[in-house]
Amino acid sequence: MNFGSSGSGGSVHFAGELFKYMTKTDMVHVPYRGSMPALNDLLAGSVDMTFDNMTTVWPFVQQGKLRALGVASLQRTPLAPDVPAIAEAVPGFEALSWVGIAAPAGTPPAIVNQISALFGAAMHTPQVENRLKELGGMPATDTPDEFKKFLIDDRAKWEHLADEANLHEK
Repeated sequence: MNFGSSGSGGSVHFAGELFKYMTKTDMVHVPYRGSMPALNDLLAGSVDMTFDNMTTVWPFVQQGKLRALGVASLQRTPLAPDVPAIAEAVPGFEALSWVGIAAPAGTPPAIVNQISALFGAAMHTPQVENRLKELGGMPATDTPDEFKKFLIDDRAKWEHLADEANLHEK
């Protein structure tokens, strides 16, 4: 089996490597220069699968061009309740895609909190929520402290995988 990704070292590549590591599946990583070239080869049958962001692949699933085998969250997503979470078969498997905002170190907490509140409010407007759902995404907001903890934990998880699976650049 081979899996295409948007490039070596990115989140899509590491999601496939996490699956490979956790399941002991013999898979070969095929890196591309972006998601679309990988998806084109998946559609053409040149690679067997991809682990990509739902916002990238979901339109192809809705068109019947791709089959969703699983989502990389711990639970099924309400956006596709019939698609199982990979964690249902591989307990603990989680490879989330996220976007966050950051400010320079030393930014006063009052400004950080104001930016966070404005961003959070914008994420939950009907226009943004509806557009994200159309693309297969879900709005989520954390406090600055929650986001900081998430970043620290997420980095540790992927560094551990890189060490265990020998994924460091040579």
